[in-house]
Amino acid sequence: MKGFGLLIRIVIAIALGITIGSFANDWFIRVFATFNDLFGNFLGFIIPLIILGFIIPGIGSLGKGAGKLLGLTAFIAYSSTVIAGIVAFFSAKTIYPNLLSQQSLQSFSDPTKALSSGFIEIEMPPPMGVMTALLLAFVLGLGIAAIKGDTLYQLSLDVRDIIHLVIEKVIIPLLPFHIFGIFTNMTAAGQVSTILSVFAKVFVMIIILHLLYLLVQYTLAGTLSKQNPVSMLKTMAPAYFTALGTQSSAATIPVTLKHSKKLKVRESIADFTVPLLANIHLSGSTITLVSCALAVLFLQGEVATFGSIFPFILMLGVTMIAAPGVPGGAVMAAIGLLESMLGFDSVMVSLMIALYLAQDSLGTACNVTGDGAITSITDSLSKNSKALNNKEGVV
Repeated sequence: MKGFGLLIRIVIAIALGITIGSFANDWFIRVFATFNDLFGNFLGFIIPLIILGFIIPGIGSLGKGAGKLLGLTAFIAYSSTVIAGIVAFFSAKTIYPNLLSQQSLQSFSDPTKALSSGFIEIEMPPPMGVMTALLLAFVLGLGIAAIKGDTLYQLSLDVRDIIHLVIEKVIIPLLPFHIFGIFTNMTAAGQVSTILSVFAKVFVMIIILHLLYLLVQYTLAGTLSKQNPVSMLKTMAPAYFTALGTQSSAATIPVTLKHSKKLKVRESIADFTVPLLANIHLSGSTITLVSCALAVLFLQGEVATFGSIFPFILMLGVTMIAAPGVPGGAVMAAIGLLESMLGFDSVMVSLMIALYLAQDSLGTACNVTGDGAITSITDSLSKNSKALNNKEGVV
């Protein structure tokens, strides 16, 4: 696959995974499951280092404007996540009465239980959690910007260069094989396809909402940066398809970062915003969670009002930040809110997990693709800010 571009390799990996997974024997699937376990564990190990390696020098290079840029990026990301949830609510309330009129609540188990396991498992615990890495990156980055610490800043640049090397020489080349293994295993497991067939109409609505929301995001980004929104979306396509395979925003950071820089944004802005947005911008996951939650409530015969869902959306935008950068992390972080704010019982939670995990990759793909738009919007807005564009600002 080396002679093809990344996007082509990913599409081939997905197609081969679905095809081979339909007839491959258990031994073959477990070989790739072993590779996926090892590669997935390595991704979990390297993610905090990616966050530290890019965010610290990214903030440090911004000078006095660092704090304001952090606040601007976080505000845009959270606003995008909340608006996505509101859009999903009103869409579901309008469409579900006709879309789900013939459906009834059925019992589903967690689809991940049907997946084959690897032959061996080697633990690769990360040096710190994702939230710890984010907070440490903020503290050190803002500290470097405040004291103009050249020594620590140069050290952070060296760390960034090392992480760049790991991404280019290890992660990017192996990603297609990782994606192939995931889709082979999912296809062989069968349960995911069963859930997809039952709730296909809901998932079609979710996909349409994802694409429309991305179009709105890139229309705004293109207007501010004076670029063609469709061309910008095409530029970010490799990140979208990578996320379809990895099902993790954090694991897709290398690809998202690479292609965000092709949107005519400053490298220092991209290095700062992309790792940050991978953890705080969850518009696609919010659309999916709200849509699936409302589907479960509808099938239970319960009526959800905006007054009951809006606080849930507001809290969801905060709670999911603590979700690990792994497949299904968003729904796992949301379980407490589903139970406490929407009254989900154990059966409804199980169904919710099954629904979400069956198409987790779609929400993740929307998240990371939207990160490119938020990065471009942040870059455009920061160019108009004197505080972010002074001599000590972006370099």
